[in-house]
Amino acid sequence: MTVESGTARTMRMRAVPGARLATLPQVQRLDPAVRRDIRVVSSVLPFKVNNYVLDELIDWDRAPDDPLYRLTFPDRGMLPQPVFDEIAALIDRDAGREELRAAVNQARLSLNPHPGDQLQANVPQGENGALNGLQHKYRETVLVFPGQGQTCHAYCGYCFRWAQFIGVAELKQAVSGPEQALGYLSGHPEVSDVLFTGGDPMIMSTERLRAYVTPLLEPRFEHIRNIRFGTKALSYWPYRFTTDDDADELLRLLERATSLGRHVAVMAHFSHYNELETEACREAIRRIRDTGAVIRAQAPLVRHVNDDPAVWARMWRTMTNLGVVPYYMFVERDTGASQYFELPLRRAVSVYRDAISAVSGLERTARGPVMSASPGKVVLDGTARIAGQDVFCCRFLQARDPDWVGRPFFAKLDEHAVWFDDLKPAFDEPWFWQAEG
Repeated sequence: MTVESGTARTMRMRAVPGARLATLPQVQRLDPAVRRDIRVVSSVLPFKVNNYVLDELIDWDRAPDDPLYRLTFPDRGMLPQPVFDEIAALIDRDAGREELRAAVNQARLSLNPHPGDQLQANVPQGENGALNGLQHKYRETVLVFPGQGQTCHAYCGYCFRWAQFIGVAELKQAVSGPEQALGYLSGHPEVSDVLFTGGDPMIMSTERLRAYVTPLLEPRFEHIRNIRFGTKALSYWPYRFTTDDDADELLRLLERATSLGRHVAVMAHFSHYNELETEACREAIRRIRDTGAVIRAQAPLVRHVNDDPAVWARMWRTMTNLGVVPYYMFVERDTGASQYFELPLRRAVSVYRDAISAVSGLERTARGPVMSASPGKVVLDGTARIAGQDVFCCRFLQARDPDWVGRPFFAKLDEHAVWFDDLKPAFDEPWFWQAEG
């Protein structure tokens, strides 16, 4: 197969970060209080929006209630009220840089910057200590955080990796180059899947990305069957695959990997069907599929953006029509702006059930609602009444111990629970993995 060259005019990305979002002409039309809130919230949490998102995705006639605006712009509800009030007071009285920085850093630490024991339990150990920039939580899969890919074309307000973007070295996961990852993978033949993640590895140049990928195509890495790229580029900058200067080189890299027998999965991140409607996105999807790579799509279920089964049903139908495989409906993780986006788990179960029942069998490939919790990926299969008790029916889709995968277990049905750590075992028994440990 020959990669067809992009023919459209080249687009250049212009990104607007943080507090500067309040100066945008589109935002100037909004309530002045909104602009102040943007400045306060963006002092604590990272935000960045580019010209494609501004011009192609957000309906400014609906802002601030447009779902893509809610996804990408700060809102005062993203911070706990005491935190918002403290930072707002410092900004209002024009506090010194060091005083503001100290308060901001304390606020960030209070927002659980690395949930799910990411640093404590997921980072493997090498001869000289922790291999920062790698995570090996599940037997078959290693996550690689390339140092050059630890930013994105634009930021989602709900991002559970927000700590990657705030410039605090001790909170950032990154490898400086491919050598550390390749060395680790060569010593772990049980690993079949490598997931390049971030940030967004697709923000890297093809030359830099090639340094990580090409060695994995050599015979010494024949145990690596699947190469994944976690990316929001199809939503936030589809020109990465169409008209960027090295877009054709990138597609040839994917094509080479598939031609040498690797399964290449572009793990796309679509939060709303509007992201799939632009011609740029659809052309990018077509070009990726032409390389032999498979696109799988996932996103969390979040308030203000997609907390409606009709949105998910339409999104899954559109994906399938375009050749994108619906993969996961996640639960918003307990970090950052979670209080603004989270939904009760019972509501999440209802949204998933109503959405999945509205589509055809081919469109029912998305699993959910799924929580990436410390012990593993837990899916809520529904609710039931067992032995006189209302329960959530749970199951591991992936786990630290492969023996846990697929084993059903039950949690007390808590109307207010929003995350796995809020749940308690049903029938006053310990979780089975705790009892066995």
